[in-house]
Amino acid sequence: MTTLIPSYSTCISRMTAGERRFAQRLEAKLEDDYLCWYDVPIGQSMRHPDFIVLHPKRGLLILEVKDWKLTSIQSITKTDVTLLMAEGLVHKRNPLEQARQYAHAVANMLQKDAQLVFSSGRMQGQLLFPWSYGVVLANISRKQFDSTDLAEVLEPRRIICQDEMVESVEMEVFQKHLWDMFTLGGYGNLSLPQIDRIRWHMFPEIRIPAKQGDLFDKTETTAAELPSILQIMDLQQEQLARSLGAGHRIIHGVAGSGKTLILGYRAKYLSQICSKPILILCYNKVLAKRLEYWIQQKEIAGKVNVLTFHAWCHRQLTAYNIGLPAGDIKRDGYWDDMVNQIIRAVDNKLIPSGQYEAVLIDEGHDFRPEWLKLIVQMVDPRTNSLLILYDDAQSIYHAAEKRNFSFKSIGIQAQGRTTILKINYRNTQEILQFAGQFAGQLLTPTEADEDSAPRLMPISAGRKGPEPLLIKLPSLQEQVRYITEQLKAAHKDGMPWKDMAILYRHWDPVGKIIRDALTTRGIPFSWKKDIEFSGKQDTIKLLTFHSSKGLEFPLVAIPAANMQADARKNSEEEVCLFYVAMTRATRELIVLESIN
Repeated sequence: MTTLIPSYSTCISRMTAGERRFAQRLEAKLEDDYLCWYDVPIGQSMRHPDFIVLHPKRGLLILEVKDWKLTSIQSITKTDVTLLMAEGLVHKRNPLEQARQYAHAVANMLQKDAQLVFSSGRMQGQLLFPWSYGVVLANISRKQFDSTDLAEVLEPRRIICQDEMVESVEMEVFQKHLWDMFTLGGYGNLSLPQIDRIRWHMFPEIRIPAKQGDLFDKTETTAAELPSILQIMDLQQEQLARSLGAGHRIIHGVAGSGKTLILGYRAKYLSQICSKPILILCYNKVLAKRLEYWIQQKEIAGKVNVLTFHAWCHRQLTAYNIGLPAGDIKRDGYWDDMVNQIIRAVDNKLIPSGQYEAVLIDEGHDFRPEWLKLIVQMVDPRTNSLLILYDDAQSIYHAAEKRNFSFKSIGIQAQGRTTILKINYRNTQEILQFAGQFAGQLLTPTEADEDSAPRLMPISAGRKGPEPLLIKLPSLQEQVRYITEQLKAAHKDGMPWKDMAILYRHWDPVGKIIRDALTTRGIPFSWKKDIEFSGKQDTIKLLTFHSSKGLEFPLVAIPAANMQADARKNSEEEVCLFYVAMTRATRELIVLESIN
């Protein structure tokens, strides 16, 4: 059974009857190694063919589907068609010409990639795989087609007729109709990296950026600038991102599985169709700043609001003149009082519910159950669009309180709408293994039904890199000296400062000593409110473990690993924190300990 993207169940409502039948045949009559897309825009030009079919041995096929009846066609040429519809005469493009133009545009785009064309010989510069185009006439039989002069403007071998796509048709016969549309075939097989390159070119929105801050960049890449390895969403991620429909959705994903990438895709899509504001919430300020920068870069900030949960609470209480809790924000219990205050205000209808057409929550495992219950009420019931990204292994706030709650108990309708992502793409295999050994039982998988949060064991995507360094030195000062020397050496070798981060658990003494050392040695760094994610700020990021959540850097250094645990916290939370910190590194990880 082929992979249809988006999934059939999520796009059936916008399909014509003929498109639905044809999609069903594709799913039933094609094997697993076929890929099919329905109504997905191609390239920067955003062309919308009805179906795209890709097979590693067969090639690429662009198809248009028409529900026209023979009696509706009043006249047709090689470029245009006139139809008699309920609303009167309608003029359309000849669908075969439409499909031909789509196919040529795709071929021209892919031919710019040296890894997708023949490098020598009589076919030098031509694509390594065949490509073609055709039309599906969902309501015209082959006998009806042959009884007319349609063959003069619709090449018969490029047409699939109504009786050739019925449920009873044999798989081989159905597939033969598809591949008879090709004038050439049988040369070369596409490798998985080549298939990914094709997807990278055709669908820019699924590209994984080389730098974290570039999630929504839409700069066109020239052929000369193309890297040898292109990163994109895997097929599960792409299908999930394109198939997220209305209703409550929960994605349980391990660290580095692309959850935030899917959130970004969803925010962009919703901004194009929503009339009311969209809300993105997370827990920590640095992640909120990063998400906000992405939204601004994509020029959708007018429709998408990005806030930390507590900043949102503050804004709501102020906007509706409810009043803030008594005392200073540093007072113990101040933030809990604020949350309780807004919960009461919503319950008493002093603050309206349903304010947002959609709510997206990143790092949802950081939210207490009562917070999630509150946020559910903010979603417009007309759309009921809620997306929560969750990873129980990264739950570093009040983990014990959240362990035994059900999503249903707080109003989240998760049944039948949960997805699990287990593959870690962020970290090298070496870093993931190192962090896993440290985390121990934290990563022991636990079973859970759809109404609860499972604990997932991450699976490495297999990317290789240098072994993490575990360095033991007598004092914190020597550790900091070692770190600064390593970072300066990396910068001298060409790594930008902004690709590095130093993470610490506590400010005193660790964070303070690091800050002072960086200042003394003239190494540029950003800390707390000064941190930005624009390309202009080429500085090392100095972050607490908590503030690093949701972020990633090619090089991460963690000093004083065996002296930073907080005795007031339970051991599981401390282990979780260190696991989060170590998995921020995408390529190089340096962990330092004191010699006992």
